Amino acid sequence: MTVLLEGKGLVKTYGDGTKVEAVRGVDLTLERGEFVALMGPSGSGKSTLLNLLAGLDRPTAGEVWLDGQRIDRMSEAALAKIRRRKVGVVFQFFNLLPTLSAAENVVLPMLLVGRGRGDARRAVVPLLDGLGLAGRHDAAPKQLSGGQQQRVALARALANSPDLLVGDEPTGNLDSVAAKEVLGLLRETHQAGQTLLLATHDARVAAAADRVITLRDGQVSGEKVLQRARPVDFPFDGDRWS
Repeated sequence: MTVLLEGKGLVKTYGDGTKVEAVRGVDLTLERGEFVALMGPSGSGKSTLLNLLAGLDRPTAGEVWLDGQRIDRMSEAALAKIRRRKVGVVFQFFNLLPTLSAAENVVLPMLLVGRGRGDARRAVVPLLDGLGLAGRHDAAPKQLSGGQQQRVALARALANSPDLLVGDEPTGNLDSVAAKEVLGLLRETHQAGQTLLLATHDARVAAAADRVITLRDGQVSGEKVLQRARPVDFPFDGDRWS
């Protein structure tokens, strides 16, 4: 496999007076086709690190390389273009546009990269149907369950066939049944060759990953490579990976 994403000496500091280092000197490499989970207690720096690696925020120090390009020094316009084409993002609270239908939420990122509206709408059909949303294309987000909304968010993240799919607690706002369904979809996406980087408290998500990296106080405190002969469906204690 080849390296897709690399963070070198990443630091993120907040505050002008009393400064807080949310990430402190983190190095991380993600190979193409790999599934890596970031775990750790609240405030450990998982979400901050994820945002830095996905190009959603800029580091105070260090470098971020995506598919051979250094993205932390790009202009905002260039960085936005890279994100639209190469990075798909799934959030805990879905972040769907409430005035758009499920299909329109998925079409939007396609339009932003210059795809024709007719072509984009045709492409949405198999994408939503494949995620179990046949017959729900015209539904507004408020008409969908939490699990269905997260499926739409996953479809939106995959709309432009990104090199990297990142998720910040993608099962964190779901009940156990919906969380298991979304986890199954993420696993299937990975098995189809998608590169995944997820920040999570959910040990079931971590158990499906190839590698689990644990953060504490903004630093990597542990790493575990998982070897599985079959998919794991039962929960683990999150502290197991520390």
